Amino acid sequence: MRALCWVAADELAVREVPDPELRNERDVIVRVRRSATCGADLPLLAGRDPLLRAGDVLGAEFLGEVVEVGPGVRRHRIGDRVVVGASVACGGCWYCRQGLHSCCDNAHADPASVDPDWGRSDTGCFGRPRAAGGFAGGHAEYVRVPYADVGAFRVPDTVDDDRALFAADAAPTGWLAAELGTVRPGDVVAIWGAGAVGQLTARAAVLRGAARVLVVDRHEDRLRMAERHSGAEPLDYRRTDVAAELRDRSGGRGPDVCVVAVGAPPPYRFGGRSADRPDAIREAVHACRKGGVVVVLGATDGFVDAFPLGAVTDRRLTLRGARRPDLRDVPMLLDRMARDELRTEHLATHRLPLEHGPQGYELFRDRADGCVRAVFTP
Repeated sequence: MRALCWVAADELAVREVPDPELRNERDVIVRVRRSATCGADLPLLAGRDPLLRAGDVLGAEFLGEVVEVGPGVRRHRIGDRVVVGASVACGGCWYCRQGLHSCCDNAHADPASVDPDWGRSDTGCFGRPRAAGGFAGGHAEYVRVPYADVGAFRVPDTVDDDRALFAADAAPTGWLAAELGTVRPGDVVAIWGAGAVGQLTARAAVLRGAARVLVVDRHEDRLRMAERHSGAEPLDYRRTDVAAELRDRSGGRGPDVCVVAVGAPPPYRFGGRSADRPDAIREAVHACRKGGVVVVLGATDGFVDAFPLGAVTDRRLTLRGARRPDLRDVPMLLDRMARDELRTEHLATHRLPLEHGPQGYELFRDRADGCVRAVFTP
């Protein structure tokens, strides 16, 4: 079958790879109908993961049709249209029973491997190297989905592919951010980053009753999109004193919840040192009101320079983070999509055949031509 593979730093190629096979009784094979680029892929594209190998298939966010079912699968049948959560989870360990699927103890294809930055890897994820489970991703014609009863979800008939696709990762990540921030009715929420996750965090905050949601970015097309589709107030940091605006729009206190959803920082794209540039994180910490919550999402290096720890303690802030979402919210989000409360298809700004995957990732990486997410069809 054809798949979009990592070749070397900043180099992708569509190659022929072996067809996936059922390995365990709880597996299914999915024929992919849609897959999307993801910000967590950018570190991989830059070759910053030492465990990534040439030929590894990328793609954490995908949707498709079940074509083969293991004997232990109970929830799915051949022909089901399913969206597959980006995190791979067993459903039975202590973490899964608490709803913390992104911390699963068992869904790791190679537990002997360790991530050199953290010293201990988390659960598996599609389209990642061995330190993140080693599961082939969704930028392919077919994908093996382990623990399918836990991580694959039937899509309501009224929800089309382009909308349902984002229930795999971006939408549950946005909802998780609002949940970690304990967004309540009347809150003021500030979000750094107007990509897919930032916009869906804004929408989640609105659905949870936030009084004001502000999105900080420099890309005018994304800010307009966040305003139109998420009900957020745009702030262009090139033209605005962000700290002053946030104080002014929150009664002088600062936002109740600050979310950093800026994606992979510049050092990921072109190599460089092993520490992030935490400009947005520092700004969020200093902007947040006393006793507020700061949430940091997504792909970051293991170490960050010049973190304002004193501000966290002096201001009694709660700092929470998540690299990937859990699976528990996917059915609820699909229901909201079916009721037209959550619309995500506008995020698929570029639709390309899989053969044009390298070009799609260039558009996505460089945010060229207004690209928010590139979506591929095999």
